[in-house]
Amino acid sequence: MARQNYTFTSESVSEGHPDKVCDRISDAVLDTLIDIEPEARVAAETFATTNRVVIGGEVGLSDRDKLTHIKDDLAHVVRECIRDIGYEQDKFHWKTCEITNLLHEQSAEIKQGVDASENKEEGAGDQGIMFGFATNETPQFMPAPIHFAHAILRRLAEVRKDGTEPQLGPDAKSQISVVYENGRPRCVSSIVLSTQHLDASMSSEDVRAIVEPYILETLPEGWLVPETTWHVNPTGKFVIGGPDGDAGLTGRKIIVDTYGGAAPHGGGAFSGKDPTKVDRSAAYAARYLAKNVVAAGMAERCTLQLSYAIGVSQPLSIYVDTHQTGEVADSAIEKAIRQCMDLTPRGIREHLTLNKPIYQRTAAYGHFGRAPEADGGFSWERTDLAETLKKAV
Repeated sequence: MARQNYTFTSESVSEGHPDKVCDRISDAVLDTLIDIEPEARVAAETFATTNRVVIGGEVGLSDRDKLTHIKDDLAHVVRECIRDIGYEQDKFHWKTCEITNLLHEQSAEIKQGVDASENKEEGAGDQGIMFGFATNETPQFMPAPIHFAHAILRRLAEVRKDGTEPQLGPDAKSQISVVYENGRPRCVSSIVLSTQHLDASMSSEDVRAIVEPYILETLPEGWLVPETTWHVNPTGKFVIGGPDGDAGLTGRKIIVDTYGGAAPHGGGAFSGKDPTKVDRSAAYAARYLAKNVVAAGMAERCTLQLSYAIGVSQPLSIYVDTHQTGEVADSAIEKAIRQCMDLTPRGIREHLTLNKPIYQRTAAYGHFGRAPEADGGFSWERTDLAETLKKAV
């Protein structure tokens, strides 16, 4: 029997966190290249520090000269990301930061393993394991701690950007500890929030006075109790933020990006990778399938693992664990999944319409638990496979 009474904690970081700045830039580069060529191969990495951004990695386009021709365009894309996030600090400003572009052509050896030919299907862009997870404890089928850690920071970003709270800065982190009783979230035992502020004279108490009303409106009614512990800017001043305060790198917030530690992670980062990279696309597919299993009422919780080998099209394995909450056998769900969805890299891309410039919006506040969008964004959050899965078991 799974444990029913416990406290679980997850953290989130804002779009202005140094690592998230880099994730945003990498995904903006990816969107730019996919917009030019939907089948573009991209693995874009970003490093950011005081007044400097470096982008590097590999790009595969049908016309090799295109990458050279859009170099200035990509520099503009980087600046627009930084401007939209809100950085106009003396030592990290969207207008003045130095941008170095080290993107180069994709390795021919990787390309030959991935490309389809007369003799083989298109293969996976790398080996690896990917996990998906879903739970019915929130309407978004997400674990409550990570869902609300994201929601608080997203709300603070909204009021910062619309001018309601101009003293807030772009860099912020949240952490929520949720008390579970009988396996369901009941209340919050502690809240940790650190947010950059632009007025150096502000104290931790001043910052709490600004953020507390937004936290109260974001969390479910009754979740904040007299025993809830608050830690708002516990170190004091937080004026120097973003890459000027701490260097950033793409792909360092993989637990923030997924399930907040409530489920396993295969280890691969998402941002900057085109959907032939199963690190990204198969993780999206795994979330899609796990969510549809739970949405279909086949289980209250579902963890799903996929595994791939570079150059091989079909997954090597499919594993399902419904944590003793399943209405049908886990093995039956595994069999149904194989029947209901083509899990080759191309099959995933086509089923979830992933060859679109939809990735920049995923770079902050989680890749999962978001509403599917009309243009194909967050397509992996649809529950349109639930009935098909039910009929297949």
